[in-house]
Amino acid sequence: MADNLAFQEDIWEELINGEIVQMSPSPITNHNRIIGNIISIFNLFLRGRQCEAFTDGLTVFLDEKNHYIPDMMVVCDPNKVQYDGIYGAPDLVVEVLSPSTAKNDKIHKKAVYERYGVREYWLVNPTDKSIEQYFLTDGQFILHDVYQIHPDILLQKMSEAEKAAIVTEFKCSLYDDLIISLNDVFDRVN
Repeated sequence: MADNLAFQEDIWEELINGEIVQMSPSPITNHNRIIGNIISIFNLFLRGRQCEAFTDGLTVFLDEKNHYIPDMMVVCDPNKVQYDGIYGAPDLVVEVLSPSTAKNDKIHKKAVYERYGVREYWLVNPTDKSIEQYFLTDGQFILHDVYQIHPDILLQKMSEAEKAAIVTEFKCSLYDDLIISLNDVFDRVN
């Protein structure tokens, strides 16, 4: 297969605490759908505004030991946007979890994003259709909330009051007027 010129894998690498970490070259379908859905939401909302949304494949250079490729990010300082990547902390970073990257996303990268002042951090779990939303408060990421699409089998066991209490939309802390629907984020995700 390696001799087939039509088959050439792009191997993306991140630098995490000074160590080169290879990323999976081809995200699974649900991972790709989620990133596409989120970037669509932000691209539509940010049209005509200073902030800009970027997707998978663009490197964020935080320091000499930490160069990351987030699944999606929003950058509001145009001076950070350079030809070959983003230099400095984005305002929002979204990571879609996969088995091979979850530990780095939840621990190492989260700590570095926190240290460099990323204002909001999302961990999106395709398996349980959930989003952990962290806000930077006094230099630390604080879990603001966890949003989840509940499976039908669980909904059938809930009372009407419990169903009514389920949060299906949330706000990005960067904007007062951006309402994000879980159904939009997880559209076509199975």
